Amino acid sequence: MNNEDKKWKVLDREYLIKRPWLTARRDKLELPDGRIMNEYYVLEYPDWINVIAITKDSRFVMEKQYRHGLEVISTELPCGVIEEGEDPLYAARRELLEETGYSGGEWSKLMTLSPNPSSMNNLAHCFLAVGVEKTAEQSLDENEELEVVLMSEDEVRELLVNGGICQALMVAPLYKYFCNK
Repeated sequence: MNNEDKKWKVLDREYLIKRPWLTARRDKLELPDGRIMNEYYVLEYPDWINVIAITKDSRFVMEKQYRHGLEVISTELPCGVIEEGEDPLYAARRELLEETGYSGGEWSKLMTLSPNPSSMNNLAHCFLAVGVEKTAEQSLDENEELEVVLMSEDEVRELLVNGGICQALMVAPLYKYFCNK
């Protein structure tokens, strides 16, 4: 059986909700063996980016902000949504500048991850920017409230190892960064 033979066939698709930050659909599927699955739920999101940004003096540009899902103040990488038709690298540079006021540096792509391939249809593109510097003030969206924090490599590593960074799509690229260093 080749990979195409393993795909599920969509028999019907119904959108349950379509809002700017939440789109959910129910698919009716036929499995490769002919069985019918009447209800399979998928959350649709735009692709995301995050950035490991390191200043010229080797400080990590991090953010602290309230995350209502877990009701915690979370320490995170700069991150955001890729606008429709936008290149991931362009979105990463834009989000870093808007959220933190930092820009410039040498950029490379670290990895692309799936938040949850079983029930979400988007990807997270992770970038490394080395040698960034403060060039502007923050330009936050209406509902964004975040604090920019500069941290040493040791401070970031300690947070990572001790569970102080819990967002999985940020933990993975940070571990990759430290493993490749």
